[in-house]
Amino acid sequence: MNDLTNNLFYPKELEGKRVLVTGGTNGGIGEAVVKRLTQAGAMVITTARKVPDELKASELFIQADVSTPEGTTGIINNILERFGGVDILVNNVGGSSTPTGGVLKQSDADWQHTFETNLFAAVRLDRGLLPSMLKQGYGVIIHVTSIQRRFPGENTMAYSAAKAALTNYSKGLATELAAKGIRVNTVAPGFTETKSAEKLILRMAQERGTDYEGARQELMDSLGSIPIGRTARPEEVAELIAFLVSDRASYIIGAEHTIDGGIVRTI
Repeated sequence: MNDLTNNLFYPKELEGKRVLVTGGTNGGIGEAVVKRLTQAGAMVITTARKVPDELKASELFIQADVSTPEGTTGIINNILERFGGVDILVNNVGGSSTPTGGVLKQSDADWQHTFETNLFAAVRLDRGLLPSMLKQGYGVIIHVTSIQRRFPGENTMAYSAAKAALTNYSKGLATELAAKGIRVNTVAPGFTETKSAEKLILRMAQERGTDYEGARQELMDSLGSIPIGRTARPEEVAELIAFLVSDRASYIIGAEHTIDGGIVRTI
């Protein structure tokens, strides 16, 4: 299948499900997940810090910064009041804006913000939306982590540490909730060519005086090469998540699902 977005066969296996996907705009993995789960019949609510220019369903969009307690509280209250909760929660928001130059360039505030975005946002949303899932005896939670939890680098230490913590937390949460009808899993993407990644590649190309393809290859090589020979598409990650939140994955609990084109070579 070369283009998952053009696939005409989307069974309505999520018909009637209430879903929250954080960070579901701006051409990233979250936006691809929103589209895929909507095509599967779900009612998908999403969040972002800014209102998208082309907002089609304003009633299903919540403007909020999930990296703050106020932002997550607002999302939780909004969803509980309007929808009574969710059946599926995809904690997708993540990223890092820590300065380059190594650990001495990174302040307490840099580390705190990275953990607020990549760990505490998920913890708070889980804690706020779990009671309604437990009451109904059903729910699915997906935490989007990263293969960088395995590759802490000079400029990604805080991000890698936060994603490692999220993976550890997810495993414990999955164990606690499995017998109560709630499934928790993680998805760890590799280099995915989102709109943000495209901007980074373009900036690198300009700085180095090369073209887009050359800058992309440089980024791929910095990861130790990608065996499949290309970056991931957001739709491919969304397809994996669509499977994991469906009843087809009913016996998959507490597992990390790496989708990286073969970058991680450990067993």
